[in-house]
Amino acid sequence: MKKAIIAIAGAGLLASACASDPYGYNNGTNETVRQGAIGAGLGAVAGAIIGNNVGGGNAATGALIGGALGGTAGAIRGSNQDRNNQQRYRDNQGRYYYCYDNRQDECYWDNGQRRY
Repeated sequence: MKKAIIAIAGAGLLASACASDPYGYNNGTNETVRQGAIGAGLGAVAGAIIGNNVGGGNAATGALIGGALGGTAGAIRGSNQDRNNQQRYRDNQGRYYYCYDNRQDECYWDNGQRRY
C-alpha cells in the first residue's frame, strides 16, 4: 500500500512539474500558472495520503480530488498576485492598458490583447 501512495504522489509531482504556461511567460512572471501547478502537486500528494487513510482507503481518488482542489486554490492565489503586480496606464487616447512589474515590454490592453 505504501508503494501505491509513493507512486501516486510521485505522479502528481511530475505532472505539476511539467505544467507549462499557455501564454508564453517562461520568465516566471505568470504566478497563476506557477502556483496552480504547485498547488496541484501538493494537493495530489496530500489527497493520496488522506485518501489512503480515510474512508475506503482509495489513494487514487484522494489524489485526484486533492490535485483538483489544490490546483484551483493555487491558481486563484497566483491570479491575485498577478493582479497585484500589474501597473495600469492610460495612453494619449484615453485607453487603459497594464504592464507587469513596470516592464514596458510586457503590456496588455484591458481585453487581454498584447500591446506592441
